Amino acid sequence: MSGFSLESFLKKQIGDEESSFCVLDFKALQQTDSLAERSDLEWLSTNGLGSYASQTIALANSRRYHGLFIAALDPPVRRTLLLSRLDEVAVTADGKETELSTSYWQGDAVAPHGYEHLRAFTNLPVPTWQFDLPGGVLVKQVVMIHGEQRVVIGYTWVPDQGNSESLVLKTAVLANFRDFHSETKGDAGWKFLQNLRSNGVSIRAYEEASEWHLDFSSGSYTEDGDWYWNYSWSAEWERGLADSEDLYRTGFITVDLKPGESFTITAGLEIALQTFDIAEVVRNEWIRQAEIVAMSGAQGRIVHQLLIAGDQFIVHRASTGGASILAGYHWFSDWGRDAMISITGLLIETGRHALARSVLSTFAKHLSEGLLPNHFPDSGQDPQYNTIDATLWWAFALDEYYRNTGDVAFLLEQVPLLDKVVIAHLQGTRHGIKVDPVDGLLEGGEPHVQLTWMDAKCGDLVVTPRQGKAVEINALWFNLLKTLELLHTTLASAVLGSEGAEFDMHTGLSLRYADMAEKARVGFSAFWNDSEGCLFDVIGKDGYVDPSIRPNQIFAVSLPFKVISPEQAAGVLAVVERELLTGFGLRTLAPRDPAYKGIYGETMEAADQYHRDLTYHQGTAWPFLAGHWVDARVAIHGHQQSNFEFIAERLLPLIQHMNEEACIGSISEIFDGDEPHRPMGCIAQAWSVAEVTRVVLKYPQLREILEATVAPPAVAV
Repeated sequence: MSGFSLESFLKKQIGDEESSFCVLDFKALQQTDSLAERSDLEWLSTNGLGSYASQTIALANSRRYHGLFIAALDPPVRRTLLLSRLDEVAVTADGKETELSTSYWQGDAVAPHGYEHLRAFTNLPVPTWQFDLPGGVLVKQVVMIHGEQRVVIGYTWVPDQGNSESLVLKTAVLANFRDFHSETKGDAGWKFLQNLRSNGVSIRAYEEASEWHLDFSSGSYTEDGDWYWNYSWSAEWERGLADSEDLYRTGFITVDLKPGESFTITAGLEIALQTFDIAEVVRNEWIRQAEIVAMSGAQGRIVHQLLIAGDQFIVHRASTGGASILAGYHWFSDWGRDAMISITGLLIETGRHALARSVLSTFAKHLSEGLLPNHFPDSGQDPQYNTIDATLWWAFALDEYYRNTGDVAFLLEQVPLLDKVVIAHLQGTRHGIKVDPVDGLLEGGEPHVQLTWMDAKCGDLVVTPRQGKAVEINALWFNLLKTLELLHTTLASAVLGSEGAEFDMHTGLSLRYADMAEKARVGFSAFWNDSEGCLFDVIGKDGYVDPSIRPNQIFAVSLPFKVISPEQAAGVLAVVERELLTGFGLRTLAPRDPAYKGIYGETMEAADQYHRDLTYHQGTAWPFLAGHWVDARVAIHGHQQSNFEFIAERLLPLIQHMNEEACIGSISEIFDGDEPHRPMGCIAQAWSVAEVTRVVLKYPQLREILEATVAPPAVAV
């Protein structure tokens, strides 16, 4: 359509002419017919309850995790696919039909070719598509309503100037009912149950299945059940998993759109009690986003994108009645380690302190034998506790929370729990986790159990068996002790005054932790690898030291309390930058190591779980490590402008990735260690977003440089 601007349309829709959006322009891909091949470009919309909508940019489903309404039936878990897709056919006044959907089928077939009409996309303020049609533009938008179990899909017909003709939109509804990890195989005798209502239909896959509800603002619905067979999931094939599914078409919605008119379809767990106007829904979401940005005290296009990306991981957990953090989309639930690392960048630095307090309380409620849970299973079973570091990161997060809030009352709740953590670690707890009384260092591990963040496991094979004393675990242990030393001093002076038994208790504990920390600091000297000028990765229980050059040593430089000398810290940073630094985070192993795997999945076109796990921490680059690299570099090289320019240059590829690759508007879990550093794993990972957000907000000089050099709003793909 000549003269139509998607960005201008959105500015008018939200009533904010000062806003700016990164619009992906697909004109070049239309000419080469290659958008159908870009199943690696995806979008995501979430609701703060664990439910979400996600597909490829071409509106195809290339994963088992794709769909328009994946509902968390027990927030944020028991995620269940209900509305898989909507297949639209636009009919112009001359009777010409244009199919707007795109599907992948077994045998590498692609049909229909709706991607040919897709001109532009942006993820902000909500996922929005521009379809160029004869006589005008159709704008499609998808919004998960925050705090509600409902997705709203809106269509707006914008005819060319002088065109007063209506557009007829006929939409096929493709439904499902399954756990989002599985797949559906249809049966000709299986008919979904439907209860038609005025402007709506209630759908149940079978009698015992959960009912969900489709509502529409206008038009008519015709029930017409039929199975569509043999869809293909290219992304699942690449992961070595089952790659096909069947979907059930429940019927068609037909509507006549007059010039400038909008139409909405909603899917929810309850019948809609109102008619949703897409412009109002988008405007409300923009207002909510603006409030999140305002709480951070920072401005800018990168800031807005990072904050809204981070907001997608914050969820309500029904089992505790509090907030939690999903580790990543699509398949991760809430994990202790990920939550405690992510909370600073997602909630504390961003000014969302009430939610941060709630997340800390949620995990504290599940403290057991001195350990926070490793993760809450997606199907709702009891939490698992195979982690040595989630609890240590809890102390770091609590310290950051207090530094930002001065909330002494919350310290009084949390610090006694951390005291119990220390007692449990001194006495010994699960999986051989115990403080060595000789050197004061923390050790842990047993055969076939993975405890650190390098936790890949293939059957009984732990790929990185870091039993013994791991370097980052002991940097964190030292920081936990120093944190408790400081917090008990704070409680003694700020809350309890200068005399009395409670004052004496806090003062005594502070001194005790100081002594323990000093013992651990002296013991930590055993990690120094003099021949490499850096730190060993693990000191084994048998005394063996692992000389592998891994990024775990960076935490000895980046964490607030330094466990090594400034000279040693400078050496560690130099080795990490020389061996591990990429534009997408730090590699997990130096390329010169014989065990290095620079390609995730060992170059296999269809890498199964075994081969993916074999390479998960053997060379892949992890964006979340970039945050602590930045802290380490600032600690060594200071706040000079030249240092932040160097840092910004290294972070810029991640910012560009957020705008142009994988999940548009978010940051992937991992990247290949080798160039061109393909994004892999989860398309949106909490700690990847959190750590980039944290340092962008923490260092204003860095933020200013990145905002000044970020790509322009319109990006050709």
